[in-house]
Amino acid sequence: MKKFQLCMLAALLPGAVALSSAHAADVSLGLGAAGSTSVYRGVDNDVYPLPVLNYESENFYFRGLGGGYYLWNDGANRLSLTAYYLPLGFKPGDSDDLRMKQLDKRRGTLMAGAAYRHIADWGEIRTVLAGDTLDYSNGFAWDTAYLYRFSLGEVSITPGIGVTWFSENMNQYYYGVSAKESSRSGFSQYSPGDGWAPYLELSAGYQINQSWSAWAVGRYTRLSDEVKDSPIVDSNHSILMSAGVSYRF
Repeated sequence: MKKFQLCMLAALLPGAVALSSAHAADVSLGLGAAGSTSVYRGVDNDVYPLPVLNYESENFYFRGLGGGYYLWNDGANRLSLTAYYLPLGFKPGDSDDLRMKQLDKRRGTLMAGAAYRHIADWGEIRTVLAGDTLDYSNGFAWDTAYLYRFSLGEVSITPGIGVTWFSENMNQYYYGVSAKESSRSGFSQYSPGDGWAPYLELSAGYQINQSWSAWAVGRYTRLSDEVKDSPIVDSNHSILMSAGVSYRF
């Protein structure tokens, strides 16, 4: 669970760190810190170092925990095949709740699918549909958002609103309680369906000079009813924050 929110940060970082990456074949390295609230019962909130590597060219990109290949990239429209690591998981030993220690481990996975971004004067539409390629959950996730970027000199601010959908299989794997787990832990058996989680996000970037930039990212997510009703979840929301600096070559 200590890595739980990195999957969301991976989605956020491209919008924040890549604020200065508008040119072809850009490479940037950075380092920051990230913090997140836990949704699993008995797991502490965490702060951890966050290395960042971004690469952007006309055909390929790599950001955060994933990358992709552009099928269509004319500046305003960017359609790509994408793959990313989803470290959404749970280690029983991370919880101080004795019941949680009786559960099975939930593992992160490699997601693959398609991503599309449309950039216009009125803002940006961002959407990603991907599925679990390692067959841990056999589930799917869909994220879509609207963002609008404000530029104030060397400062860029991008608020956004979006929603994430998890399929029934995805929710069952990460938040369900099987019959065997129920008998071991004392939790009631739980089988969630698919669910929608709306969120608000805000990213900001400051161009220190031609090479160096600073960035900050935050997101508040309201968990879906299917997730927050799980007996192994003790929150109805999650909060993510990260900040750091990047150097563009």
